[in-house]
Amino acid sequence: MNPYPQMLSPLDLGHVVLKNRVLMGSMHTGLEETGDWDRVAEFYAARARGGVGLMVTGGMAPNREGGVFPGAAGLFSDGDIANHRRVTERVHDAGGRIAMQILHAGRYAYGPECVSASAIKSPISPFAPRELDEDGIEKQISDIVTAAVRAREAGYDGVEVMGSEGYFLNQFLVRHVNRRTDRWGGSYENRMRLPVEVVRRVREAVGRDFIVIYRISLIDLVPEGSTWDEVVQLAKAIEGAGASILNTGIGWHEARVPTIATSVPRAAFTWLTARLRPEVGIPVIASNRINTPELAETILAGGQADMVSMARPFLADADFVAKAEAGRADEIAPCIACNQACLDHTFAGKISSCLVNPRAGHETELVVAPAANPKAIAVVGAGPAGLAAAITAAGRGHRVTLFERSAEIGGQLTLAREVPGKEEFRGLVRWFATMIERSGVELRLGQEAAPDALAEYDEVILATGVNARDPGIATDPGAKVLGYAEVLRGAPVGSRVAIVGAGGIGFDVAEYLTQAGESATLNPAEWMREWGVGDPAASPGGLSEPAPAAPARAVTLLQRKAEKLGRKLGKTTGWIHRAQLAARGVKMLGGVNYERIAPEGLHISFGVAREKPTLIEADTVVLCAGQTSNRTLAEALTAKGRSYHIIGGADVAGELDAKRAIDQGTRLALGL
Repeated sequence: MNPYPQMLSPLDLGHVVLKNRVLMGSMHTGLEETGDWDRVAEFYAARARGGVGLMVTGGMAPNREGGVFPGAAGLFSDGDIANHRRVTERVHDAGGRIAMQILHAGRYAYGPECVSASAIKSPISPFAPRELDEDGIEKQISDIVTAAVRAREAGYDGVEVMGSEGYFLNQFLVRHVNRRTDRWGGSYENRMRLPVEVVRRVREAVGRDFIVIYRISLIDLVPEGSTWDEVVQLAKAIEGAGASILNTGIGWHEARVPTIATSVPRAAFTWLTARLRPEVGIPVIASNRINTPELAETILAGGQADMVSMARPFLADADFVAKAEAGRADEIAPCIACNQACLDHTFAGKISSCLVNPRAGHETELVVAPAANPKAIAVVGAGPAGLAAAITAAGRGHRVTLFERSAEIGGQLTLAREVPGKEEFRGLVRWFATMIERSGVELRLGQEAAPDALAEYDEVILATGVNARDPGIATDPGAKVLGYAEVLRGAPVGSRVAIVGAGGIGFDVAEYLTQAGESATLNPAEWMREWGVGDPAASPGGLSEPAPAAPARAVTLLQRKAEKLGRKLGKTTGWIHRAQLAARGVKMLGGVNYERIAPEGLHISFGVAREKPTLIEADTVVLCAGQTSNRTLAEALTAKGRSYHIIGGADVAGELDAKRAIDQGTRLALGL
């Protein structure tokens, strides 16, 4: 029986039939820029073997000025074609299909040669673009068409023309950027001339038997963005110009509304795809925060789209579709939309990977092979590091026993899943439990691993985690002080709270304590109200006035460092947390000294001179002052002369750093 009849049904595009309705959406991984084309080929081939119907590459620049950064990959020469052909041949040998995304960054290009409709600098780049003249526009069209022709020569099954997320073509569409008065500006017919002409000429150049996807922005989420009538008008014109499929994009990169972070509700924008679908006669793809086969099936069965795009879920699990088809959906490693190893890496100039699956982007380096000499391995601690090590080692044929002193697995993940907006961590813990069971690991819950009990094992892996750090603040009798773990496990907290420490945990606790009622992540309508997401049929760009719910408590967040609070939060998500706490009225103070905790609250001063003594009135003070590594067992084993491996928080205490922990556990297990 087919468990997902809509998702796994074929999609006939006329000249070609896709085997299912799952698209692996475009992601910039940084792999092409390494020049290691075997590595690039294996990344895509692994996903082809995993059964996805069609893949789209990361954005390939049509010319130097259009690259997202200097040196960005593209198809600029015959040598580039040969390199890309290695990718397409490997994908086709694996039974897959792949399209190349042509991405012209316009004013988002991080370089002085950037160009756009008008010379208006974007807020996410330090470079003001050069306004293109008539000849300059013709050059951009010609270069995009040439890139499409080269893609066909390289063996791609199609191209995706990137027209959303605020990139070059999107910039011509809206008055927010396009201030021209010639035939490329002014009326909407003029402003949409460029994307329509690009698609028309691409189709003319590549022929009818080639997939041409156009990525269309359904809701810009910026001032002076497109109206819904304009979106529909463009969609129909793009269809008339020869596009095979419309893939949907949501929001510009400069928008102050999150669109793909974990706090965004699942499938939050498919209502727009559903509205567009009846307006055109070609397939329409839904995108953004779709991460399970059940959700994909619901979207397709409900007529909201003809196909679903899932990008990061294929970082988390290359075999997503194959597992779904085999009735093993509970074994699909879940994308938790954390951005930590994918987008954060991209914007830091690193290779994109995945917190849940460190092998993503490293398939040729981190190879899972049967152990030549299977061993008896003890893993102590069932947090993310220990779980990753145990599952990976067992998958290679080792005999693994996993000790966990508490009554459940997950470690610090069990705290993270309680934070509003981090509900996806619940699925991650469930997946770990499933994989521990399926991999044959012997799990011993509620059991402290004594040194003598570990003597029988060939290898011992210590993943004993962290202890909360005591900041050593003088505390008067009667003051109510709680640790962050106590709070996240449900300890009673007063109506006025002071939080000591403004790292990731401090921000999480502040969100937890200010949340009133159900998390907005689980209530799309409430989430849209909080962030000011409106209807593009009512307001250009789909913006409305944000209306956040009243906070449950009055919270003050403090730190010793005299710097912006939250500065070290995730590169692509930190602004979301800061904005959310600001909307909830959380007071943020830096450069403080913690003088004393008293029943009336927290006494502080400022600066080296300990000036301006101040009382932060609070019923409860919550300590989020960092962690120290739990090495008690390591010290006992060392005293006995026993060797061991140490990973995760036990190795380096950090801000609930599951990314490093899982990566470390995986790499260690692959080397045993």
